[in-house]
Amino acid sequence: MKTIYGPVPSWRFGSSLGIDPICSGKKICSFGCIYCQLGETKIKTMERKPYIDFSRMKRELEAVNLEKVDVITFSGTGEPTLNSELGEMIVFAKKFGLPVVVLTNSSLLAEEEVRKELCFADIVAVKLDAPNEEVFQEVNKPIEGLHFEKVLEGIRKFRAEFRGKFTLQMMFVEQNKGFAKEMAKLARELKPDEVQLDTPLRHSAAPPLSISEMEEIEKEFAELPIISVYKSKKPSVVPLDKDETIKRRPSEN
Repeated sequence: MKTIYGPVPSWRFGSSLGIDPICSGKKICSFGCIYCQLGETKIKTMERKPYIDFSRMKRELEAVNLEKVDVITFSGTGEPTLNSELGEMIVFAKKFGLPVVVLTNSSLLAEEEVRKELCFADIVAVKLDAPNEEVFQEVNKPIEGLHFEKVLEGIRKFRAEFRGKFTLQMMFVEQNKGFAKEMAKLARELKPDEVQLDTPLRHSAAPPLSISEMEEIEKEFAELPIISVYKSKKPSVVPLDKDETIKRRPSEN
């Protein structure tokens, strides 16, 4: 697999060139979210290590024409912060003059080193799909021993330290739609620069909520800086390598 894929049409960030710091044929993550487009987590872990060779990522990124790219985004076949060289990768990616984004499930934010590395990014989208332990376990299915309060504590610490654009990514499905009020309360406490309200419109084992259901959820987030998946437009893009993109986004097939 190549470390670079896309660009993909992101409703949140525009034309997004992906960097996959995991690059595995099997999804490697600390979560097993019921809505994940990549399906079941084959390797559930919290172990940080250099899953891909940093020099390979540098070489492949240098070869890409970035003329029609809006952002460079770290995402892919697993949780990006599992790569222990993520900080160096972010610093290198910033040399190209585009905003660098990291999508994280927030599971490792309690670790000081992870927070330091993420602080190099321009935009970090942290996942928060639950207001309590029960919903967290049901929706995100974390690795055994990882609990909601620890994840929330990590998010709070990162919010206090990060000087870039801090966004909350909240995915709504049937299992958590009744907790929008509680989740909006947490969002107000965290004071994000943006709240991204999502439901799985891509290929997923969890069906998406309807437009009307998402509009009801939006009402709970009054006076917060929200964007919503049904109301945001995707740009038209042409991927560098369609096969590489499909490995990370099966619905692009």
